[in-house]
Amino acid sequence: MNTQIKFEKSSIANMPSKYGKFKIRAYKEGDQEHLAIFTENFEQQESPLVRIHSECLTGDTFGSIKCDCNNQLHKALELIAQEGGLIIYHRQEGRNIGLLNKINAYSLQDQGRNTIEANIELGFAPDQRTYDVVGEIFKDFNLTKIRLLTNNPAKVHVVEGLNVTITERVPVIINPNPHNEGYLKVKKEQMGHDL
Repeated sequence: MNTQIKFEKSSIANMPSKYGKFKIRAYKEGDQEHLAIFTENFEQQESPLVRIHSECLTGDTFGSIKCDCNNQLHKALELIAQEGGLIIYHRQEGRNIGLLNKINAYSLQDQGRNTIEANIELGFAPDQRTYDVVGEIFKDFNLTKIRLLTNNPAKVHVVEGLNVTITERVPVIINPNPHNEGYLKVKKEQMGHDL
């Protein structure tokens, strides 16, 4: 973890939702602001359910079906409301290339490139996310053991690198649709996601 980064955090507030009662705290990392959304009881659990959800404005907010982000987020909210746990809403849009470049990548995908090819053509790595804030949030909540809600092997490696034990990896399986089949195929075959 980069010790040069200064983090700020908000107070904790209540966030009732259609899934249940949550608490929420914001974390500021440079000019990026991230969220921790959690159930009241999760800190009492020996190995709480945790999802690191990467921001996707088009999917999460507008319901785009070019990806599986919206379905994964809402499935995670349901599971965590039932079992107790934490969602880190990791605000690094488009695998951290930003919204403008993500839409440019979408345009290239409309022309036949896949998600990795589009990022590379725009001059970016296939995935530019950083996870310093995740380590900060884990430290803030004294997390040492978790059940990780993910399909992404890179996030498993990130968590292991933070000296947090993953007692179980819980997949988030979402049925494909005609608009995201290619995207999910790339995630599975080229990025190693468990789908």
